[in-house]
Amino acid sequence: NRATQAFRQPGSAFKPFVYLTALEKGYPPNLKILDAPFVIDQGADLGKWNPANYTKKFYGLSTMRLGLEQSRNLMTVRLAQMIGIDSIVNQAKKLGINNNFPGVLSMALGAGETTLLKLTTAYAMMVNGGKKIKPSMIDRVQNRNGKTLLKHDNRVCLYCIQPELDSTLEPKIVDNRDQLVDPVNAYQIVSMLHGAVLRGTGKKVSVIKKPLAGKTGTTNDSKDTWFIGFSSDLVVGIFVGFDIPKTLGPRETGASVASPIFRDFMQLALHKIETTPFRIPSRTKLIKVDLKTGESPTKNSKKVILEAFYPGTEHTAIGNFKSNQKKSKIHSDNIIGLGGLY
Repeated sequence: NRATQAFRQPGSAFKPFVYLTALEKGYPPNLKILDAPFVIDQGADLGKWNPANYTKKFYGLSTMRLGLEQSRNLMTVRLAQMIGIDSIVNQAKKLGINNNFPGVLSMALGAGETTLLKLTTAYAMMVNGGKKIKPSMIDRVQNRNGKTLLKHDNRVCLYCIQPELDSTLEPKIVDNRDQLVDPVNAYQIVSMLHGAVLRGTGKKVSVIKKPLAGKTGTTNDSKDTWFIGFSSDLVVGIFVGFDIPKTLGPRETGASVASPIFRDFMQLALHKIETTPFRIPSRTKLIKVDLKTGESPTKNSKKVILEAFYPGTEHTAIGNFKSNQKKSKIHSDNIIGLGGLY
């Protein structure tokens, strides 16, 4: 079963969990990260590792949001080194993506293996407000008299089990699932992935004209292509690749191969459904920022968005970062530039 048993590299479809780890550590989504050459000596006889962006170009300082929306490899690796690859490996384990990722930087770019079901479930936890989800093939089994013999959902419904239902008592379902990710951090990733559909690598999906979010993934030589995406209530994972890995062709990517499948499926799945906007946790601080700079808009701002900040980090949305350094959890001028690695 290729959805549940085939372990393949997710490529950039894993990047949201690198950025999630940074957000959990207090880094804001307008954090500026240097997009420039990156080289690491791997040790004796192992050579140097120098990842590159898909475009083979460098873009200088860019915000964390743009790094995820545009799927920038160099920014992701720099961020991963700053927050620590071990914390990212632990994130993958916590969300059930893989329990045994090796602690090397290439994991941040999706070099570790996982299944389509595991990765799709991890995305579902983000749009679900960070609550743990256990996937199932069977929701419920009942006998011919309607008695439930087996059910996947183990939540307790108060006022449901009684001879006569009091019409004044609305049944309450207690959500006893584990809270794996802070709801605000989970929504920040949802917001960024919504941006990836509107402006980034998932733009082909935006023709549906409904609130959708998602991320593409492509591995070396185009052997594995992915698109994991969602509306507010439906998550869909797409993987395209050969059973025995081989290239799908020159310049084939998750954007060209997998995202059109997602688009066509969702057009039918959501055709007669009134979709709702993504749910925003009450503690989220929504601040207008310039998309390019991540700072307060000016008269010269070409694109202004509502950025989602964790409470206490919204002060980074103003232009004068230095005046707020003492309040910020991050270092010098809200910029990551890791010296000695160029």
